[in-house]
Amino acid sequence: MTGERDVTDAVAQAKRLREQARASGLRFEAYLPPDLAVWLIDLIERGVFSDPGEAVFVMLTEQHDLEPHADLRQEILRRSCQAAMDDPRPRIPHDEVKAWLRRLVETPRAEPAVWRKSGR
Repeated sequence: MTGERDVTDAVAQAKRLREQARASGLRFEAYLPPDLAVWLIDLIERGVFSDPGEAVFVMLTEQHDLEPHADLRQEILRRSCQAAMDDPRPRIPHDEVKAWLRRLVETPRAEPAVWRKSGR
């Protein structure tokens, strides 16, 4: 979880980087959990994106373009929630989900795959 100090440090770093980012952009690392990582790799294999950086650029641009349209964002959220409620698979009991999440957090993870741009 993100602590108060982490948030304070992130805000301070954002303030320090603002002008440089305005002038020349921002480069950063991102971690994707396995399900999202495989989904993104599938999109790259299908030729939708050339690499993860392009995917992040396109998806953040779409998010940026949707930001002023609260009604559309609310509708997307409503549809996502409705799809989850309409899911025909059996429900998972709360205690079972809590135990699964606890194991997930406590289990050491393997080193994640790292995408390297060609020519680097």
